[in-house]
Amino acid sequence: MKKRKLVLIVDDSPDSLKAINFLRERDVEFVEYDIRKFAESCCGDLPTTKAPSVFAPEGVFKGLSGVKEYITSVTVATADIKKAIQSESDSAYW
Repeated sequence: MKKRKLVLIVDDSPDSLKAINFLRERDVEFVEYDIRKFAESCCGDLPTTKAPSVFAPEGVFKGLSGVKEYITSVTVATADIKKAIQSESDSAYW
């Protein structure tokens, strides 16, 4: 099963660069989308969306603090899943 990548909305701000580096340092796969491209498309501007923002299956996380919140929540969820798998007894498989 192929996992969906999150979309990182960015602009040319220092926070967007920090968000990109933050995700890359943690080996999180993402698609980068420049918010200015919305103005060039049929959709126009996104007045309520600020860069950086994460659009992921887990939700929408706005701003650099939102990017960090996303990473924290995904890290905690992954750790919980690994812990649950490790705590299963062998009898769970027969």
